[in-house]
Amino acid sequence: MSALLAVDERPRCPWCGSDPLYVAYHDQEWGVPLRDECQLFELLVLEGAQAGLSWLTILRKRAGYRQAFHGFDPERLASCGEADFERLLADPGIVRNRNKISAAAANARALLRLWDAGGTLADTLWQHVDGEPVRNAWSSMAEVPAVTPRSEAMSRELKRLGFRFVGPTICYALMQSAGLVDDHLTACFRHGAASSGPVSG
Repeated sequence: MSALLAVDERPRCPWCGSDPLYVAYHDQEWGVPLRDECQLFELLVLEGAQAGLSWLTILRKRAGYRQAFHGFDPERLASCGEADFERLLADPGIVRNRNKISAAAANARALLRLWDAGGTLADTLWQHVDGEPVRNAWSSMAEVPAVTPRSEAMSRELKRLGFRFVGPTICYALMQSAGLVDDHLTACFRHGAASSGPVSG
């Protein structure tokens, strides 16, 4: 299956199905190049939280994450202690997995260290595509990879910097969602348009 027709008859990548939240995410966010530090950090944490789950599950909990993680403020998240972990493990608004919650705090600390060293998360990620989105031309979902040499290199770099839940598959999902690669199928109305930003309606 290459693409599907949604209720408005615009062809889309089939993974978003017909759920309004998923369709809106596909149309407005997925594949749009993202360079803002805090937004990239949020996406990195959420991609890690998604491991083993559907992305739709994470989208439905995104507001809960933003509230529980103080808007993904890295300084506040980095300072989480045991009492905070217990509170978060009881919060139904997020995925209640101790390893993933602990990884979010560890990633906040890694980000702060990166900033202190004069680096940025944006530069760390975007260097793996030479600063420009990779525009692919897949005709079916079967062609879209789950891991690439670029995502493997990104995973190694992030792990070296102390980030967690950043395996090659998670990194490639991050590359797709943050627009480092344009993996909208060629039949999708968003193919080739993601780099220009979100669309309305």
